[in-house]
Amino acid sequence: MTNPEQEAIRQNLWRLREAIDAALAASGRSRAGLLLCAASKTQPAETVAFAAGLDIDLFGENRVQELTAKTAAGAYGTKPCHLIGHLQTNKIRQAVGCGMIQSVDSLRLAGGIEAEAAKRGICQDILLEVKLGGEESKTGVPPGQLDRLLEAAAGCRHLRLRGLMTIPPPAESEGEARRWFAQARALFERLAPHCPETAVWDTLSMGMSGDFAAAIAEGATMVRVGTGIFGPRSYPPQKV
Repeated sequence: MTNPEQEAIRQNLWRLREAIDAALAASGRSRAGLLLCAASKTQPAETVAFAAGLDIDLFGENRVQELTAKTAAGAYGTKPCHLIGHLQTNKIRQAVGCGMIQSVDSLRLAGGIEAEAAKRGICQDILLEVKLGGEESKTGVPPGQLDRLLEAAAGCRHLRLRGLMTIPPPAESEGEARRWFAQARALFERLAPHCPETAVWDTLSMGMSGDFAAAIAEGATMVRVGTGIFGPRSYPPQKV
């Protein structure tokens, strides 16, 4: 038996999968070419554990603290979890070892992840986060600095380059959203020939609850959906 909250998640996911399949079909693509990342920010471990038994490919957390706590609780089951939020350099130690760090946006951060991964003798999968539109409120490396960051990350023996992640500016129409996502795809394709042999340049992570269809139309290989699965987030009250 499921409780009302769990049943709502199940129904949300069913509708989401239908919409994703429709977007894939419209683009002549199959489900095999797209991963669904459930953005589980603020969701309790019990809710995530229920979702892990549904038709979700992986999870994404914005905060290192949530990722480590839910991992310790076994909330993700056998499914991987990626860090999709901004990573502060003082949290690198806790983040390294997760399925993928999608938000690498500076030489300092890449170097810190490399150093920690080297200590553990592992190879950490990463995405380079690109900032489209120049919004001050968002993290990410500007497109003009991507080549330099790629070159630096390519020289790190304990980093495996997997592709790009982006959160474009809010769009007023699907056409505008598609233009942003097309820019990300063009960067992804342009950088591919410059990757080292150790790279597996296969991931273009873009599109969220409100714009995943436009992202799929422009070649996303992963979409990150939170409210479309779990419903509106409830944030704990702020301490005063």
